[in-house]
Amino acid sequence: MDHRTTSFSLLLLVSAFSILEISFAQDAPTTLVPAIITFGDSVVDVGNNNYLPTIFRADYPPYGRDFSGHKPTGRFCNGKLATDFTAETLGFTKYPPAYLSPEASGKNLLIGANFASAASGYDDKAALLNHAIPLYQQVEYFKEYKSKLIKVAGSKQSDSIIKGAIYLLSAGSSDFVQNYYVNPFLFKVYTPDQYGSMLIDNFSTFIKQVYAVGARKIGVTSLPPTGCLPAARTLFGFHGKGCVSRLNTDAQQFNKKLNAAASKLQKQYSGLTIVVFDIFTPLYDLVQSPASSAANQILATSLIGQGFSLIGG
Repeated sequence: MDHRTTSFSLLLLVSAFSILEISFAQDAPTTLVPAIITFGDSVVDVGNNNYLPTIFRADYPPYGRDFSGHKPTGRFCNGKLATDFTAETLGFTKYPPAYLSPEASGKNLLIGANFASAASGYDDKAALLNHAIPLYQQVEYFKEYKSKLIKVAGSKQSDSIIKGAIYLLSAGSSDFVQNYYVNPFLFKVYTPDQYGSMLIDNFSTFIKQVYAVGARKIGVTSLPPTGCLPAARTLFGFHGKGCVSRLNTDAQQFNKKLNAAASKLQKQYSGLTIVVFDIFTPLYDLVQSPASSAANQILATSLIGQGFSLIGG
């Protein structure tokens, strides 16, 4: 995802995810704080790609210049990601580590883990071509993490952590912008609607798999207005001003499918709560009217409301 749009997305995600602290406020210092377990793409990758033979890496300047130590960590950002702010808000003194890093061991596993990989997404074939961690492999790492957690904390505590954790998923943008729209084979064989349906099938499979491992509270981001990404405007805007409307239309259609799939899954599986964080609307309003107080109001009301929906699940 384009870095400027990533920054916008991070702002939105911080607003949405930070509200989750209400459900886990500590009444006493000994209260167990559930873990944060993250899957997805570059928006939430905290360094897994540093350990992969891929060109999609953020282990060099200017990445990390505003992060602690002023050094690149593998985050596709100059500073903190949304998951970092979320961890701080929830009272963590450390961030859940990138699973492929040496830090993902011992007691560090008690606060969760991050399996996200830049250039990954719902399309596993694209992730493999990019030498990223495909979503199915992220799930396998999650299973492996649970086994390690049991050895560190014991079965009872590990079950409590797994069931009480917040699970975050950010995916889809790369599938369309960095894969579908630039791959002649895909856009000649599949319509955007057909490709989106294939991605939704993979999303549903992912939810079923992590549910089987123990995930119960899952927050997933919608697609942003992909037609407003600077990269998309450069490649497909034909030097015109404004966003590429057909790409935004595709994103909106995908988001409808995503919401429908999430609703269906939530009804099918006992105890499962899925909240689709709408980042399309606030981002689109910010792009159209960056100084508008109305956009800020939309951000505050919609995302905070969505956060409460997840808490109440």
